[in-house]
Amino acid sequence: MQLYTAHGETVSILDVRALKGSLDHFHVNEEEINCLSLNETENFLASADDSGAIKILDLENKKVSRSLKRHSNICSSVAFRPQRPQSLVSCGLDMQVILWNLQKARPLWIAHLQEDEAEDMEGPQSPSQLLNPALAHSVSVASCGNIFSCGAEDGKVRIFRVTGVKCEQALGFKGHTLGVAQVCFLPESYLLLTGGNDAKVMLWDVSGAVEKNQKSPVKQSQRKKTKRAANAKQAGNIDTTAVDGEEHSKVSPKMSIEHGDKVNWLMGTKIKGQQNILVADQTSCITVYPLNEF
Repeated sequence: MQLYTAHGETVSILDVRALKGSLDHFHVNEEEINCLSLNETENFLASADDSGAIKILDLENKKVSRSLKRHSNICSSVAFRPQRPQSLVSCGLDMQVILWNLQKARPLWIAHLQEDEAEDMEGPQSPSQLLNPALAHSVSVASCGNIFSCGAEDGKVRIFRVTGVKCEQALGFKGHTLGVAQVCFLPESYLLLTGGNDAKVMLWDVSGAVEKNQKSPVKQSQRKKTKRAANAKQAGNIDTTAVDGEEHSKVSPKMSIEHGDKVNWLMGTKIKGQQNILVADQTSCITVYPLNEF
């Protein structure tokens, strides 16, 4: 029944049954807060701000337990990992994606998206890559806790897999012609919602790519290739090839909606037992799209 809200540099706690006044409020961030995340055990709240800092608020003792500082620019998004209440991921306009554990003040792992893109490129940077750097806008963690996604200004969606204290990029694909403003996994699935500055909302099934990369030995991967290829053909949205012992995937959206306005925020939720997408944009209205087939 509690709602956590951020306004300016302040976090307020509200009771949804009586919204007239706040139950409590905290001023722990030095600059404007961009994102809040509550862990599963509901004892820690993470707040990411414009300074790049992530403040971890101990809700039981009502004080800051950690101040995580590694982003050199705005920290745009932070998310606790399901089933791991001490672990969280963050991303920012410094083009970094970071894995944290609350038992340590330093990051466990850092991905530099700009460096990753430079390694993938065969030739000089194109004008679009120079104009749309990989500023990271949003992260979302799947219900399993080991898979998370990041959306960035270069229009690319990246899927990461956590193994222990390290991560690796399991998949990367470009679905939007402009920056990816929001990513959001649907509960208990590998269905991923994305919303972009190109005014599109898309739904992706990344389960094939995630499952494909679960086993690192090439022989195990090749053994399951035939079965996966059949499943992908049936689904009609994943094309798989093998190159030099490594498999690469091209993912197509299962659904694409021409929303008509820049997407600022989205999420999947059930309303009266039916799965829906809620989308917030530049207007004052929330749009609801039904997902009857999922």
